[in-house]
Amino acid sequence: TSKQTSLTNNSIPTLLQISPPKKPCLVTSVSYTTTTTTTTVTATATAATYQHDPLADMKYHGLLLIMFVITYVTNAIDFNYPAVFNFGDSNSDTGNLVAGIGEHLDPPNGQTYFKGPSGRFCDGRLIIDFLMDAMDLPFLNAYLEAIGVPNFRKGCNFAAAGSTIMPPGLNFVSPFSFGVQVAQFIRFKSHVLQLQAKYNKYIPDEDYFSKGLYMFDIGQNDLAGAFYSKSYDQVIASIPFVLIEFETGIKLLYDQGARNFWIHNTGPLGCLPQNIAKFGTDPTKLDAQGCVSAHNQAANLFNLQLHALVAKLQAQLSDANITHVDVFTIKSNLIANYSRYGFEQPTAACCGYGGPPLNYNSQLSCGQVKTINGSSITTTVCNDTTEYVSWDGIHYTEAANQHIASQILTGKFSDPPFADKMPFLLNLKF
Repeated sequence: TSKQTSLTNNSIPTLLQISPPKKPCLVTSVSYTTTTTTTTVTATATAATYQHDPLADMKYHGLLLIMFVITYVTNAIDFNYPAVFNFGDSNSDTGNLVAGIGEHLDPPNGQTYFKGPSGRFCDGRLIIDFLMDAMDLPFLNAYLEAIGVPNFRKGCNFAAAGSTIMPPGLNFVSPFSFGVQVAQFIRFKSHVLQLQAKYNKYIPDEDYFSKGLYMFDIGQNDLAGAFYSKSYDQVIASIPFVLIEFETGIKLLYDQGARNFWIHNTGPLGCLPQNIAKFGTDPTKLDAQGCVSAHNQAANLFNLQLHALVAKLQAQLSDANITHVDVFTIKSNLIANYSRYGFEQPTAACCGYGGPPLNYNSQLSCGQVKTINGSSITTTVCNDTTEYVSWDGIHYTEAANQHIASQILTGKFSDPPFADKMPFLLNLKF
């Protein structure tokens, strides 16, 4: 049937409460027209009588997203932020897991830039390091780092490797879930305001909490971890609950004065060597790039619903500036077209054990030496990290992170786009 509606800036239509079709459904056409204040969407869906398309759910949720994304007016993004407060997992952890639970990172982690382990699960810099550099701000110190004299003047990093949006379960890697990170921020802010006069050289000014940028890159572990104990359908069914938890955290930060939000969607987790090794032993479960199809489909559905949530939050929090960044597309393009960008290995770990095609073994992390079946084995590291997209089978190399950051900074993968609002683009230091 054909369904038409007008989405205005001031309302969230009840149309979005429709349920998925009871029978497989093929979206045959979608068209929309936009004016300054209204977007009209017309979609036609035809009932399918053939076997269920594995992408049907994705098509359906894609239709919902088209219906949901409204035209809204936001304040200009100027990137002149005095501080950055970051929340996430290992994609942006600069030392919290290592400091928080005594996690040990061995060389060659950190070898490319820091010349030794830096608390980052990488050979060098992360995406967030390049983004901070582009904004002419120092790298973020980890909230839990107590060595030396941590300087939080320009912000603080609460991200911790292994973290999830949902509260951790029994087999958690990190106890620092998104809710815990938000609670840590609230405590951090409270202490900063108490100590302002005495330690102002090392801590943010009070107005930095309202003028600063709040960055988020989390959710990958919720999906990846769920596949170890749940079916594909169960993983998909859990996504709305994960995003409710994320929405709660965003609104808590808003209540604390946060107004500038920068939200990364999740990457193509089916292309991580770790997941290919575990779930990709059957070639029929792999896509053209050799990635696990189900994992990437789940990531796509998560991202569609996250994008819809961002649009909803922007409508509700009218004085906030919320930017959604499509990291999934950037990373997928890199893996699909790796040779175009100067890489030679899209889905093999630079630092790992096992050799081609993945060089990944779940029993042995990068830099470790273990005795397995009576034999001492150790990971090997590639000669040139710039040839590899994957560092250790789970995380990206510095070279890949640099490429991803450069794509983010074009503004083309963000909603709303911001390419015309970035005066520093021609002065990048990398």
